[in-house]
Amino acid sequence: MISRIDLRGSTQDPREALPRAELDVEAAVEKVRPICDDVRRRGVAALIEITERFDGVRLTDIRVPAEALRRALDELDPQVRTALEESIRRARLVHRDQRRTDITTEVVPGGTVTERWVPVERVGLYVPGGLAVYPSSVVMNVVPAQEAGVPSLAVASPPQEEFGGLPHPTILAACALLGVDEVYAVGGAQAVAMFAYGAGECRPVSMVTGPGNIWVAAAKRLLKGRIGIDSEAGPTEIAILADATADPVHVAADLISQAEHDVLAAAVLVTDSEELADAVERELEVQVAATKHSERIRQSLAGKQSGIVLVDDLEQGLEVVNAYAAEHLEIQTANARELALRVRNAGAIFLGPWSPVSLGDYCAGSNHVLPTGGCACHSSGLSVQTFLKGIHVVDYNREALADVAGHVVTLANAEDLPAHGTAITARFGGEVP
Repeated sequence: MISRIDLRGSTQDPREALPRAELDVEAAVEKVRPICDDVRRRGVAALIEITERFDGVRLTDIRVPAEALRRALDELDPQVRTALEESIRRARLVHRDQRRTDITTEVVPGGTVTERWVPVERVGLYVPGGLAVYPSSVVMNVVPAQEAGVPSLAVASPPQEEFGGLPHPTILAACALLGVDEVYAVGGAQAVAMFAYGAGECRPVSMVTGPGNIWVAAAKRLLKGRIGIDSEAGPTEIAILADATADPVHVAADLISQAEHDVLAAAVLVTDSEELADAVERELEVQVAATKHSERIRQSLAGKQSGIVLVDDLEQGLEVVNAYAAEHLEIQTANARELALRVRNAGAIFLGPWSPVSLGDYCAGSNHVLPTGGCACHSSGLSVQTFLKGIHVVDYNREALADVAGHVVTLANAEDLPAHGTAITARFGGEVP
């Protein structure tokens, strides 16, 4: 069901040996380009036609009525509502503590630099549809934007034929719980284009965040620059670094939990214990057969992007997981916290047997919008910082400028930019003070 990669005794670069899903986002860019151009030119009319073509739904309006949001919340299963409220509460606790404060540094007497943290003006938050329903993604996108102080938020999610052309009611209910009333029944690349260019009631945004399929990723790449983006999210990934102390039942269950997302989802176990690897394989056979989406999970586990990686020891295992830079990294070892402090590349790290990725997906308080495809080696997950811009405010008086004027003129001349120096000396009668 799942392949093995034996790196014991190997000096091969782990990045060359480890499995990874293949996504040709660049090819997808050319396919979404005409869609985005059509939305730019024709706005709502284009969105309605594209939605009918790809989603099989004929809309009369792209905006979800306020009454539909209220009704979705009123009709939400009470247990689901309670769970969402707890997820929101915990996410707010974590993300509220991320908010930066303005800092003023006195460089010299009379000369200060203040770094102000200003939220972006307007954000478009994408919530995928497809194989699953993701009200949790509403929480993970909206909460950090709200805690950052973003004044204007809009959500887009694909329309569903079975719900009369509206997004899934649980997604609408999550929006209502969070106080988001601007919601659009638009999915895919066309949703990103709507946010970028504006259409009908939807004004253009400054930034688009949220996971999606390859078409969403391609539209983000195409329109990056006109809009800011969080990342080009690819299929989900889990890597588990485990030793002989790990429970194979837990390890198998956690691999399956991420394989459940998509046939391209990656599930990777890195271990120095061949006995654990054998036990996990046996558990996978048992647990996959008993779970709901068994065929999808089998395809994911059997895909080239998944595997069990055998290493000589945990030192090599640490090297491997740092090279892999997983979206989600579980450490199930005797010294999990010690190893976690040495991990440089991961979207999020889950320690020990009682911190599974599923907890982070919903109710840990952390954010589940995380870098994929190895991007964790240079990028972070979604947070309050995603929605903030640092702006330096420079405030020097005459004496402070005079004190440094000679250095500025010297450096300007060294770069052959004499007018830069003149901008200083013009303030002092044409001379260096």
